[in-house]
Amino acid sequence: MTVRGWIYQLKSVGRDKFCVLSFLLPVAVAVILHAAGSIDLSSLGEYHFGVVDGDMMPETKEWLYRYGAVTTYRTREELISAVREPSTNLIGVERDKDGIRTMIAGDELAIWQQAAGTLPALYEQREMAAQVRVQVLERSDILAGYQNIFIAMTLVTAMFMGCTFNAMNMISEKEDGVVFINEILPMSPGEYMLQKIVVGFWCGMLSALLTAAICFRLPPARTALMAALIVLSAFVSSLVGMLIGSISEGLMAGVVWIKIVMIVFMAVPLVYYLTGVEQGVLSFLCYLVPSSAAFEGIMDLAGGGIETVGRDMAILAAHGAGWFLLYLFTKKAAIYRKRRGIYTAILTYIVMICLV
Repeated sequence: MTVRGWIYQLKSVGRDKFCVLSFLLPVAVAVILHAAGSIDLSSLGEYHFGVVDGDMMPETKEWLYRYGAVTTYRTREELISAVREPSTNLIGVERDKDGIRTMIAGDELAIWQQAAGTLPALYEQREMAAQVRVQVLERSDILAGYQNIFIAMTLVTAMFMGCTFNAMNMISEKEDGVVFINEILPMSPGEYMLQKIVVGFWCGMLSALLTAAICFRLPPARTALMAALIVLSAFVSSLVGMLIGSISEGLMAGVVWIKIVMIVFMAVPLVYYLTGVEQGVLSFLCYLVPSSAAFEGIMDLAGGGIETVGRDMAILAAHGAGWFLLYLFTKKAAIYRKRRGIYTAILTYIVMICLV
């Protein structure tokens, strides 16, 4: 009966486009980030010079090629028009007797304006500059310092997307009236909880595993630790989704709760990481959000370390126990309110009969 219940729950989730998009979105973002990591963006930092055809000496043009790209225009008017184009940082270069002069529009970045101001003086001293020994260093990737953060945030999103599956599944059952059928089925509360946990757990875990497989190439030991983080995070996420589904009365309320939870789960660990808070009350408050521990563990594993992973897994395990007890408490409270309402109705009915 339990296996059939799981299959039914998975089919129900598969018909929900919101859940399908929630599953595929982190994977699609991971593919884009993986592809962006192989794109060389170093050319964006190059200087771009514009010259008029026939106005510049060949050796001067060759000298400009040492500092950036050179584009040749047929007339001076075309060069001025290109310099004035707001979407470019083009520096116009013209011959000025034995030297050169530059032209800019004034809306360029500060570094381009400084380059335009110093280029004529640098050209005059080119013979002295040629005697200086220059060591060319390898240019670092522009996205190297941020790629791990983007990947970690995508993986955190995939881990905690499990709450979407549980919440939307439970809300759909409420709106379709399936929840009343579940109340009369020969199914214990424990079996019901297990079915709902499995749906969010497996969907969130598979989405996170696919995302991690696309983004990371880790040694076996760190791969196992990453998998453990994903399993614990997906379990916590499924419990959060059950809580949202149980307290939401309708679809719009559920969507609002899901958005609030996802914003908190994404914003808190990012702010915690960027501010560098390591101890104190603020650090404790950040760890009250389970995604903070998951994010910290992912960043540690991505950077080649394993110092904080054990602590992060312990925090996630504690969150799993805490969210489980919180769900049980809300369920018991709901049952108590329902029974109290029934008792009140019976008492009211008895009083009315007595009065009659």
